[in-house]
Amino acid sequence: MLKILAAVALVASAAVVPAGQVQAAPDWHVGTPPLTTPWTADVSPTNALPEYPRPQLTRPEWRNLNGLWEWSAAAPDEQPPIGRTLGEKVLVPYPIESALSGLQKHEDRMWYRRTFEVPNNWKGKQLLLHFGAVDYDAKVWVNGRQVATHRGGYDGFDVDVTSALHAKGPQELIVWAEDLTDETYQPIGKQREVGDHGIFYQGSSGIWRTVWMEPVNTASISRLQTTPDLPNQTLKVNATTTGPAGNDVEVTAYDNNRIVGKVLGKANTELGLKIPHPKTWSPDHPFLYDLKVRLLDRGKVVDQVGSYAGMRQVGLQKGADGKLRMALNGKILFNLSTLDQGFWPDGLNTAPTDAALRFDLEQHKELGFNTVRKHIKVEPDRWYYWADKLGLMVWQDMPATKTDAMPEPWRTQWKSELHEMVEEHKSFTSITVWVPFNEGWGEWDRTETGQVADSVAAQDPSRLVNAHSGVNCCNSHGDSGRGNILDYHAYLGPATTMPTGDRAAVDGEHGGFGLKVPDHMWFGDGSAYEMEPDSATLTRRYVENQTDVLRSAAQCGISGSVYTQITDVEGELNGFFTYDRRVPKMDFAQVRTINKQIVDNANGSGSGTPDPGPGTPGADGIHFYPLDGTGEDAVGNNDATLQGGAIFAEGKNGQGVALNGSGQYVDTGAALLDTGKNYSASAWVKLNKADGSFQTFVSQDGDRDSAFFLQYSGQDERFAMSFPGVRALAPTKPNPGQWYHVTGVRDVVKGELRLYVDGQLVATKAACSLDAGSTGNTVIGRAKFGGNPVDYLDGTVDQVHLYDRALTDEEVKTLYTSGR
Repeated sequence: MLKILAAVALVASAAVVPAGQVQAAPDWHVGTPPLTTPWTADVSPTNALPEYPRPQLTRPEWRNLNGLWEWSAAAPDEQPPIGRTLGEKVLVPYPIESALSGLQKHEDRMWYRRTFEVPNNWKGKQLLLHFGAVDYDAKVWVNGRQVATHRGGYDGFDVDVTSALHAKGPQELIVWAEDLTDETYQPIGKQREVGDHGIFYQGSSGIWRTVWMEPVNTASISRLQTTPDLPNQTLKVNATTTGPAGNDVEVTAYDNNRIVGKVLGKANTELGLKIPHPKTWSPDHPFLYDLKVRLLDRGKVVDQVGSYAGMRQVGLQKGADGKLRMALNGKILFNLSTLDQGFWPDGLNTAPTDAALRFDLEQHKELGFNTVRKHIKVEPDRWYYWADKLGLMVWQDMPATKTDAMPEPWRTQWKSELHEMVEEHKSFTSITVWVPFNEGWGEWDRTETGQVADSVAAQDPSRLVNAHSGVNCCNSHGDSGRGNILDYHAYLGPATTMPTGDRAAVDGEHGGFGLKVPDHMWFGDGSAYEMEPDSATLTRRYVENQTDVLRSAAQCGISGSVYTQITDVEGELNGFFTYDRRVPKMDFAQVRTINKQIVDNANGSGSGTPDPGPGTPGADGIHFYPLDGTGEDAVGNNDATLQGGAIFAEGKNGQGVALNGSGQYVDTGAALLDTGKNYSASAWVKLNKADGSFQTFVSQDGDRDSAFFLQYSGQDERFAMSFPGVRALAPTKPNPGQWYHVTGVRDVVKGELRLYVDGQLVATKAACSLDAGSTGNTVIGRAKFGGNPVDYLDGTVDQVHLYDRALTDEEVKTLYTSGR
């Protein structure tokens, strides 16, 4: 948590009105969510998240302040309601928009108020108030004195309120919160003030994690950082303390009740706790050592806390195929993950109970996953505790701002919250990857994205950094080249990203198959990337998709994948469970079986490279279309037909085919290329326009998308040789009305796409494809995407060649020079 904040100036002199002189606020009652979970009825004012909230720094004495608080809406610049009863009640720590809060409404600004008693046996000690999270700006008053301000909806803060306490009797606590959600560029993740029935959800405002208090001595331990150093059989420990300098810290590690290591050294310094022959933490064996940490003042114990830590090492390692992969404890381990949003129909940002919080993670284990991608949200500490205990690796996202580029000063604020997130979560064993950006949401500059990744790596060198999940998607400014991981998103996918010399490759999101379950949908309806009619079909499509994940791991070298998603969320119906967690939507036995195959076999063994064969020699390739209306291979005979009213016109060499960009193309009538092996396609093209529209010259239909696209990319306004989401791009924009010779080459051995313009190699892009040979027709002048014909050419095409081999630079140059 953030450093303890000292009390600040007196802002009002009004005294606390004794409890007997105020009128009680109206009774609280739970709201009515569109869906309830199995835990909704377990929540009441007497048991609102009663568990100890800080598992990695425990003390026996503490008091939970969750429960019923007084509440009211607030106006800007309104003075705190000191000594004044508020008109409504709210159940803390559930956000005010949630049914469990009892309010189920949104306000930009709000007041919380309650009183508390300090136990007599705490007298003489410092009193700390702990706020797990308040969304987004918070101010705190105790007995009329403002004691803290805090900005940030996903990190906690501590306040030493000792100097503001009365000697006896009730103590008044008031909290002001302001949450403007998507009216600003504050980090919000998937929250919106009003959900869009799509990928953005109902926001959560105000107090949404546990509020609690504890007594401490003047000299005490305020933070404990643990970092495993497995090669040296050492646990690095740094105990940050308050009070006089020069105190000592003693750290003892236990295997159950057996002492396995002890170290004594100065507080506020890094100590090396030797653990000989350590038991390692892994998803299969999530062993954790118990820790006892004592703060000593000249040998006298002045504070003692409990904690735990796991011994594990995160890194990268080359497989037998030479490709770099993610590794745990010195061995390649495929990170098989789901996308976990962490939203609840009854509590929104806040799980109704600790059992509910644990449930989602338990189901990951039941389904055979070993990793969770915590998607642009930060959870309470107990979530990470359960990930540690159950054995799940965690990719931790930084919550994004709105999707467009954030301006200053929000960039500085976002970076501050990013580094605070890392600092607060460094000691959780389960976290193995930090993810600063998602799909370019909020990103403002590619170079700065790389600098952000570098700064996180410097802050925490013990973990991997995924600079930009979905770097190929959406608002992304492109690959910064930084971090340890290259991450592509592909729906339905999976992605076929290839590792680089210094970065592993992963599929950061894929899948998204959906199923409607009546009476278990937030809006009574919803959607997914591909809807299925029944559970059996949904299960079959999942197994097929995960089989492709295994192929991508073997052929392309991905070492992690993230399936969307563990549960439905509001209008998204692509979960393993319905949003209320009441209905499993697939045959989980089949899910476990294919997931186990991936984890067991996606280990980098073997070459993973298909043998493309030598191909057919010859300058004209296996098919040549002069497109002049005459000759053995001409359009108009059995080889190909003009579609949609396409016509012959003056070409580069004799005649060509003129297309108007609207339904006209040339159909060869067959799948002419084996797209699972090497191939090349070449054509002379003249564009009528070069704007933001895509135009494809040659492609071959797949089940859903073209197997490849030799095209003009409207998004980039350049020629390209492409797979879905992957483009080898020419460096300059073409001129309309000018003839160009464009050649695309697929080289499966090198795992790349090559683009040539006018006989010169202009772009190379690492690419892998799982298509073992698309069976759709090869076509000239259009493409297929999302199951639909698209990207019609507005221009003239001539001299189309198709080859069942990867042309060399010299062969392409010779073909261009020939004019054919």
